[in-house]
Amino acid sequence: MNRPAIIGIVPLYDKQRKSLWMVPGYMEGIVQAGGLPVIFPLTCDREKLEQLLDRVDGVLFTGGQDVDPARYGQQMQDSCGEICRKRDEMEWELLRLCRVRRKPAYGICRGIQLFNAALGGTLYQHIPDELPSEVEHHMTPPYDRAVHPVTVDEDSMLYRILGKSSLRVNSYHHQGVRDLSPVLTACAWAPDGLVEAVEDRKQPFFLATQWHPEFSWEKDASSRRIFQAFVDACRQTARKSLGYSTVCDIL
Repeated sequence: MNRPAIIGIVPLYDKQRKSLWMVPGYMEGIVQAGGLPVIFPLTCDREKLEQLLDRVDGVLFTGGQDVDPARYGQQMQDSCGEICRKRDEMEWELLRLCRVRRKPAYGICRGIQLFNAALGGTLYQHIPDELPSEVEHHMTPPYDRAVHPVTVDEDSMLYRILGKSSLRVNSYHHQGVRDLSPVLTACAWAPDGLVEAVEDRKQPFFLATQWHPEFSWEKDASSRRIFQAFVDACRQTARKSLGYSTVCDIL
């Protein structure tokens, strides 16, 4: 089989325009690593999600709205941002299916928050109020520059991907991991102690970062390494599959 790894991407949703959209860097990061990205529809239909997952080799969980605090047992604070309940519902089920089928999953920004909340953790609804620090977590453009350092656990998959125990990253978020899910292992931290990356070491590839490789992959080798590791893991899934051999089969 010589087809590229096919990777499903969760869509971004614009409530004002009632439209789906995508930051180009998500797709470009996958393409430069040799993968073929496909944007999913926004659907909560379990049968459709199962059919979509049948046809891809891994899933990228993108950034976007805040996770509904009710999903992790909290009341919404005034400082919580816009939520999209349909997207929460879709991603909860999609994440469950990925784990049951042991398909590679990578989460970015909202992705790490979703992974943690869906697997029994909680979130800071607004970091400036709940974890005030000097670390710049909500940067201004351009987003392809680094604004703070991150320390990486040397006993982690992330360390094996990056080959180093520290790096500088971009940062554009106001929420973050508070109580860590019992299923996940924290594998990177900001100087103020905020969790910057998590992984599930019982899954073939289950990783999420708080920073944004989709904005920095062109300039930053570490961002490219993460995309490459994800695509390579998806490629391994594709090799084990007896399914679709051409792009036309998923259209």
